[in-house]
Amino acid sequence: MSSAFQRQIPNAITVLRIVAIVPLVVLMLRERYGAALVVAFAAGASDALDGYLAKRYEWTTKLGGILDPLADKLLQFACYGVLSFQGVLPLWLFWLVLGRDVVIVMGGVAYDKLIAPVQGEPTRLSKANTFLQVLLILWVLVSLGISPLPGRVQEVLVILVAASTAVSGIHYVIIWGSKAWQNRTRRRSPD
Repeated sequence: MSSAFQRQIPNAITVLRIVAIVPLVVLMLRERYGAALVVAFAAGASDALDGYLAKRYEWTTKLGGILDPLADKLLQFACYGVLSFQGVLPLWLFWLVLGRDVVIVMGGVAYDKLIAPVQGEPTRLSKANTFLQVLLILWVLVSLGISPLPGRVQEVLVILVAASTAVSGIHYVIIWGSKAWQNRTRRRSPD
């Protein structure tokens, strides 16, 4: 197997994860939440596998750096969108989750084009937010597809997701706004 081909294996796995969004959404819309949970777990396992392969064998590519987080976000948006559409999760939570990421992406693109190349490294707060977002999706799918779980816990998870989404979004704006301001100040100051 050629080295160029091998380097694309993690990307192929990521593309399959993106393709898995279609059956996941269809299963959720048909209220087959147990089967949707299986697809969600398979998608999570594929995320771990492509990350392991990329790091272990140094099969990282620029395309993979774009596709991997995109696949994760598309899966999350699909789940939050369907569950909100069905009334299982509040619609405002979907818009908050989507809005945060739109602001981050737009800010990153603007920073990259106007100031300097962006090195997209998630903060600890962002990682905690992602964990809570995924936990809420899994909680709901298990509760609907396998066995009802305490609704009070789901309510608390909704609050935690909302708070961490808002705070991590503001955190990114402060961090990158500060970097932009510092970079702008450096450009103006004479050497």
